[in-house]
Formats: sequence, C-alpha cells, structure tokens
Amino acid sequence: QVQLVESGGRLVQAGGSLRLSCAASGRTFSIYSMGWFRQAPGKEREFVARISSSGLTSVYADSVKGRFTISRDGAKNTVYLQMNSLKPEDTAVYYCAAARLLRTGVDRDEYGYWGQGTQVTVSS
Repeated sequence: QVQLVESGGRLVQAGGSLRLSCAASGRTFSIYSMGWFRQAPGKEREFVARISSSGLTSVYADSVKGRFTISRDGAKNTVYLQMNSLKPEDTAVYYCAAARLLRTGVDRDEYGYWGQGTQVTVSS
C-alpha cells in the first residue's frame, strides 16, 4: 500500500516554470513505478509522464516532451515533475500515481494508487 500527496501547483504565467512534488508514504516506494497524469475541465485524465521504479527510464507524452522532466528521490520517497515553458493548455489538475507493474505506463488503468491532485493554472 502507498499513499500519495501532491503539492506545488499554483497560478503561473505562460513561459514560466513550476515543480510539482508527490510525497509517498510507506517503506516500499522504491518498488513502485510512478506516473503523472492531468485532467483539464471537461476532458479525460491524460498521461503526462512516468518513471520506472529504478529511475533509469522515463516516458513522456508528446505534448510535454522537451518541456517537462520527471524524476524521483528514493531517500525522500518523492517524485517530481519539473515543468518549464508552460503554456495555457497545460492548465489542469495534476495527479501522481503509483503502480507495482506497468505494461506501457501510459494507461491510467495500470495504476492502483492515486493522489488527490494539485491545480496548475497557466495564464496567457
């Protein structure tokens, strides 16, 4: 079992940067692959990025590739999402998620644990 708490979301101007954090409880954080998803008003929750349990591999949605970076710190049981060059279309509630095993890691159904979300709003 793992519990997830996101933080770091706020209002930011287009072109700005934010770093989201997701703190995980429990002593087994290292065995979970972690993902970030987002959900804009009226839209389905979509994949943003994921990182393997080892931290050695990561995958990004095309819409954020080159702008966002996912990372993890095992000592702090925390996964991060560094977001640069933010655009108004990045506005959404951002969720982190955890999974023991992933197929592709881009399908939300693969993840068994979710945080409550943190709001990111990018103004133009």
